[in-house]
Amino acid sequence: MFHLMPYRWLPEDFDQRHHSVWVDIPSHLFDSAKGHLMYNQSLDELEYAAALGYDGVCVNEHHSNAYGMMPSPNLMAATLARRTTAAAIIVLGNSIALYNPPIRVAEELAMLDCLSGGRIVAGFPVGSSADANFAYGMTPATLRDRYYEAEELIVRAWREPEVFSFDGRFTQLRYVNVWPRPVQQPHPPIWVPGGGSIETWGWTLRKGYVYCYLSYSGYKRGKTVMDGYWRTAAEMGVEPNPFHAGFLQLAVVGRSDSEVAERYGPHIEYFFNKMLHVYPGFSDAPGYRSVETLKARLLGQTAKAWERPPEVSWKDLMDQGAVIAGTPDSVTEQLEHVATTLNVGHLMLLNQLGSMPHELAMENIRLCAGEVLPRLRPIWQDAWDDRWWPRPLGRRQAPATVTA
Repeated sequence: MFHLMPYRWLPEDFDQRHHSVWVDIPSHLFDSAKGHLMYNQSLDELEYAAALGYDGVCVNEHHSNAYGMMPSPNLMAATLARRTTAAAIIVLGNSIALYNPPIRVAEELAMLDCLSGGRIVAGFPVGSSADANFAYGMTPATLRDRYYEAEELIVRAWREPEVFSFDGRFTQLRYVNVWPRPVQQPHPPIWVPGGGSIETWGWTLRKGYVYCYLSYSGYKRGKTVMDGYWRTAAEMGVEPNPFHAGFLQLAVVGRSDSEVAERYGPHIEYFFNKMLHVYPGFSDAPGYRSVETLKARLLGQTAKAWERPPEVSWKDLMDQGAVIAGTPDSVTEQLEHVATTLNVGHLMLLNQLGSMPHELAMENIRLCAGEVLPRLRPIWQDAWDDRWWPRPLGRRQAPATVTA
């Protein structure tokens, strides 16, 4: 289960009155008491998903926005490590190019792996342009080079048992010596979230990492991207193991289509009409995309940017495949179609989105976990080996019960 921890109380006319939900959103719109409620209820939702049998729970990093309020996903992962027992904790991820020095990521993820008993997945996103270039001021033209150097340093720090020096273009360290060491050796599984940049496909395949396509335009557009990824894998001679890929999909479940539309529709429209209300200039700083990716988009080799109209309706989102919704049988059938046609073994579901209240999100989690997931889990498990999943300790320390 993937969670953004969105701010649910933007004004009704937010998208008409304000420039963008990202980067320059007015700070006076944030109510700290509601933030307290949102963080605790969001963690309750993730813990509930883990208790009901989700294989893992996902957190992620964003800045200066109301869309996803986790500037530090590691803080969320730390609380989940103490309050969950079996589920993987997928930190998707730390925007490694934004850390100075990046060795901090190696240290904190090693701490989390020890704390959780070896249940961490390490996500290494390049970072959105809004986050990296505008909120954090990183030069677009050097962002990917910083990213590659940060990944090299972090992985070497986990792999090499002895102290070493690192003399990079952006980071120079006389002593690299990570304490603590991660439980999982040589390091936790690494997943790379992407938005369709073609250079990410080949890089993740060469490195042996999981490529995760995160898109709100839905599985119909997502198929173009995943077809490109698997085409690249075939050209490189990499087997089409579905567990070498992940995909994010919004999914809501009810007892009838009309019930789902009535109860979930307004909250999903809130997300697409307010929380994706991003000034276009913040989405793609010049130099953020490579020339190769821009060419591929122009030639139709990857999914083109979704030209979202000023207002989208529930029906629009259903027609586009942005939302999978319906009865448990219908949602199961649709998600089976997504997994098999996109050849994806790691399916990440958003069960809470936009202004969806806590009680409704908990109901959606319960229905998905109880009536959908058990029928999805066998799809690939007998055909392929998942080499990108955590390897926890056989015996793990449980938190002690505190008494007065």
